[in-house]
Amino acid sequence: MTATRRRRSEALEGRRPVGATGDDRPAPETGRSAPIDGHEAAVILERTREVVDPALRAAIDSLPGSMRRVALYHFGWEHADGTPAAGHAGKAIRPALVLAAATALGGPEARAAAVRAAAAVELVHNFTLLHDDVMDRDTTRRHRPTAWTVFGDTDAILAGDTLQALALRLLAEDPHPASAAAAARLADCVVELCAGQHTDVALEKRSPGEVTLDEVLGMAEAKTGALLGCACALGALYAGASEDDVEALDSFGREAGLAFQLIDDVIGIWGDPGRTGKPAGADLAARKKSLPVVAALTSGTPAAVRLAELYSAPRAEEDLDGTAVAVEQAGGRDWAQDQAADRMGRAVGQLARAVPDPEAAGGLLALAEYVTRRSS
Repeated sequence: MTATRRRRSEALEGRRPVGATGDDRPAPETGRSAPIDGHEAAVILERTREVVDPALRAAIDSLPGSMRRVALYHFGWEHADGTPAAGHAGKAIRPALVLAAATALGGPEARAAAVRAAAAVELVHNFTLLHDDVMDRDTTRRHRPTAWTVFGDTDAILAGDTLQALALRLLAEDPHPASAAAAARLADCVVELCAGQHTDVALEKRSPGEVTLDEVLGMAEAKTGALLGCACALGALYAGASEDDVEALDSFGREAGLAFQLIDDVIGIWGDPGRTGKPAGADLAARKKSLPVVAALTSGTPAAVRLAELYSAPRAEEDLDGTAVAVEQAGGRDWAQDQAADRMGRAVGQLARAVPDPEAAGGLLALAEYVTRRSS
């Protein structure tokens, strides 16, 4: 048995963490162990972009000129003046999950059939990014100014609306027998995403002592876990999987999504701006009630008291370095990293229900490992 196959088998059997090796070393930003080689996930993501990007470009090219211009800029394919740019449409994690799930349960033919669904998921993801950037007033994404800072709030919001419409049109026009169920599932996911964003915005208006950990975990599942779960479920649908297997893949994606969000929140505080494309401490500057922050605030430690004071201070007096130290001293960083590992363990358990063969599950495991051991 090869080393890769042995790691996959042991991960599915719960004997060791995904990707663990005898020579692990700390990941750059999270402080947790990371595999020496993330090549498999990188290959999966690159192959996903190769087949999904043309479908995305074709869909976006069908938009009216004003919306097409904003969308092409947001995806990194054009500069603000309309000239070609060398960027790409993000990491492609969600469409990669669609294709990996289809492959795991239906093989290469199911993967080929699911490309349109993968593009639809990525369009929905980018609809949420355009809207979130407006609501959160984020000024940087993917190492460039956000769309609303370039084109204005109205154009950014309308461009996001059109991406959501495009996603549903892709599925509505798809002759595949699973397309109707996929469209309904994706529409339900959008409702859940919007509810999660509403909760997120509402939590920001409350004082630090009024937010519970259960509330932010529920919000994170709705905002992040729901779409990763939907991506996996759509891949299973296009593979003709049973209802039980579709639900198991959805649960796998949701748990992996929570792990993803936990690590994303850690990166949002301690990440390297050169890798993340966002300013250092951006989440702290925005007073976000992120998972590590709320875990720290509810820890009952002296550092939690200090953190609450810092989060309540006027922005003109903010101390981002001191705030990050308070979060760490109150245990927020360690809690988030431990929770991410726990959620990944749960995700692997759900995956084993539907795909017990380690080789068949390999692509999904590689992607799940990637999203929880990344540094940007």
